[in-house]
Amino acid sequence: MSRNKSPVLAVDLGGTKVLAALVSAQGDIIQREYCLSLAKEGPESVINRLLATISYILDKAKLGISQLVGVGIATAGILDARRGLVTASPNLPGWHNIPLRDIVKSKLGVSVYLINDASAAALGEHRYGAGRDVDNLIYLTVSTGIGGGIIIGGELYSGVDGCAGEIGHMIIEADGPRCNCGNFGCLEALASGTAVANEAVSRINRGEKSSLAELAEGRFENITAEIVGVAARNGDHLACEVVAKAANYLGIGMTNLVNIFNPEKIVVGGGMAHMGDMLLEPARRVVGERAFQLPAGRVNIVPAQLGDDAGVIGAAAFVFEKRHN
Repeated sequence: MSRNKSPVLAVDLGGTKVLAALVSAQGDIIQREYCLSLAKEGPESVINRLLATISYILDKAKLGISQLVGVGIATAGILDARRGLVTASPNLPGWHNIPLRDIVKSKLGVSVYLINDASAAALGEHRYGAGRDVDNLIYLTVSTGIGGGIIIGGELYSGVDGCAGEIGHMIIEADGPRCNCGNFGCLEALASGTAVANEAVSRINRGEKSSLAELAEGRFENITAEIVGVAARNGDHLACEVVAKAANYLGIGMTNLVNIFNPEKIVVGGGMAHMGDMLLEPARRVVGERAFQLPAGRVNIVPAQLGDDAGVIGAAAFVFEKRHN
């Protein structure tokens, strides 16, 4: 295989799953493999599972490590990109100053690059997805948590240490609910999938009526943002109010982004994005009402195109660009 046709092996490491994929220079996924991350078992177990998934996908594709351009790992958390450390990650328990880049490099003997998962998704959407036609965009992933990535002048903005784009942890309400990061009133604590599920359960526990109890078969721990979205589409009053509240907070967060960055697009991905205009239209309305008129009129708020593949495609793009610079 010639070097210019060699793929990158990209990994998207999250609190729930590990997705590994061989990705071409054109952004096409050649082969992919999933496994559960089982994050509660701790860093060593997760890393061993990640390495096993890499080995499996290479064996399946009949490729050797030397045939790769490199390995790109997109992971959730606060990264020190220069030193290749995962300094902390709310969704990966026990991950404190884990030298993930160097651990994987020492095991595989190949160049390894570490990038925040939402920054990777931003890069993927910009290079190959919903942001291909613009030079300035913000990517928001609204799922279990909320993450983000920033593209300025066609380039990923990572900040001095590589941890820029933690949009989910901008403070929206100073005395708001506690976030997994330890702070209070973060956008993530108010508008994420977790926040939506928690709000719905809290209101049902206070005696409010909803079809959610039936949809969850009486087990409130089964209530997820996805189930709340289904109930809202079916006209459930409580579910509609919960989604509208989250959309309002999301719109406030987007208003801040519009006023600070003046982007051409805000691209919204993650599980909550599957709610479509039920979530995005109220958020757009808030931006129109509360952001400065000129940037509010310029920005286009759109759903992502690459779905769950955005992270691995972006991690691969990151490696190709680093290796070819």
